Amino acid sequence: MAVEELVGVKEYGHYINGQWVPSESGHWFETKSPTTGEPLAKFPKGTKNDVLRAIDAAEAAFPAWKKTPPPRRGEILLRAAQIMRDRKQALGELVSSEMGKVIAEGKGDVQEAIDFLEYIAGEGRRMLGETTPSELPNKFCMTVRQPIGVVGCITPWNFPMAIPIWKIGAALITGNTIVFKPASLTPLCVATLAEIFEEAGLPAGVLNVVTGGGGTVGMEIVTNPRVKAISFTGGVPAGKEIYAAAAKELKSVELELGGKNPQIVLDDANLELALDGVLFGAFGTAGQRCTATSRLIIQEGVYDEFLDMLVKRVEALRIGDPLDPKVDVGPVVDQASGESIMSYIEIGKQEARLVTGGERLTGGEYERGFFIKPTIFETEHGTRISTEEIFGPVLSVIKVKDFDEAVRIANDVEYGLSSSIYTRDVNLAFRAVEELETGITYINAPTIGAEVHLPFGGTKHTGNGGREAGTVAIDEFTEIKTVFVDYSNRLQKAQIVDEK
Repeated sequence: MAVEELVGVKEYGHYINGQWVPSESGHWFETKSPTTGEPLAKFPKGTKNDVLRAIDAAEAAFPAWKKTPPPRRGEILLRAAQIMRDRKQALGELVSSEMGKVIAEGKGDVQEAIDFLEYIAGEGRRMLGETTPSELPNKFCMTVRQPIGVVGCITPWNFPMAIPIWKIGAALITGNTIVFKPASLTPLCVATLAEIFEEAGLPAGVLNVVTGGGGTVGMEIVTNPRVKAISFTGGVPAGKEIYAAAAKELKSVELELGGKNPQIVLDDANLELALDGVLFGAFGTAGQRCTATSRLIIQEGVYDEFLDMLVKRVEALRIGDPLDPKVDVGPVVDQASGESIMSYIEIGKQEARLVTGGERLTGGEYERGFFIKPTIFETEHGTRISTEEIFGPVLSVIKVKDFDEAVRIANDVEYGLSSSIYTRDVNLAFRAVEELETGITYINAPTIGAEVHLPFGGTKHTGNGGREAGTVAIDEFTEIKTVFVDYSNRLQKAQIVDEK
């Protein structure tokens, strides 16, 4: 399938009960290329009633989908993965066209989605419970997993295929039906996924997609009592609002939120390796990752040398059209994001030393997109740019005396998603694993690079304790039922001792 077929300007409806249907609102919004500003497709601005129609469809589809044997569900996921694999180039171009990450990363986004579908399909033949001895004779005890019902999924724009598939794959294999709200900046990627699942044989009503604003579409999904669980990835303020609103219905809520991720470089580090890591971690996806390296903490013995090495490499990065394979950094996703990033850069100029970058590129190929030069500040710990999530190509560099100071500063933020340390000292590496207050720690690797068969998530304000992907992916979308089978043919009273 050519990319022109994928990104041609056309009107979509909501995807409800296996059909593309119009919104009752009659209003539309466009998804646009962050590189050129040109529209890619039109989508309806959803209403509460649109969400209710999607919930109706999901409820009606749930009984049959729940009864579908999990291995058969897995076969559909595998077919979807194969379709994506066959169209990986075109899908990668779609990601880059709609979101702005460079084409290698666009295809990586698609590959991560493929990997997760292939991985989670195997849960159809596991879905493990437990067995355990009873305290009574002639009695069998076990647990089984059951689907929750209709679940709501709300996703961000920065991984417009991988993150939706993390949620969709885990929810589907466990027997749930879905009402899905994609980010309004990247709905075309999710609409394409819906078409792929339909092609793979997913029954109508099992996956439903409603586009529109978070305050209308998103909050109706969150608050409607017929939606039994919520999975949300996005910013901390929205996450807190969703958590509080869903709590009124005692819903299960899984939150994956922000990060302010540190890379520590000690005096004994392989500096060339650490340099490659921070370049990819800080400026890949133009810094628009929750796992992006936004703080570089360098021990004083190598500080000057490493900073000089870094500046030379950063200033050589090529910025431009993300579909050009020679480009290293594409545009940020839209003007609002760009203006937010530039406001932080202005704050940084007041409270820290600008080392390089700090400008928006304009004119020529940059005229229609929002391109920001990769930016480095030298700063003390505690400044706004060193503690607040910027979500752009901005790196704060901090000098420390030793390992202990590095870990203290790394931990002294409200987030706890990912962390990284470069050292040849195995003792310090293992201390870092123990002492860094994050859900993910990399040794001699950047803060990015999650693998789908391992849990993903963080501590503190990064989330509310759950994890996605990996061996725990199905926890979010299943209820545990404890089962007792008494075959003694008499009443047995646990914990009650007959003293007669």
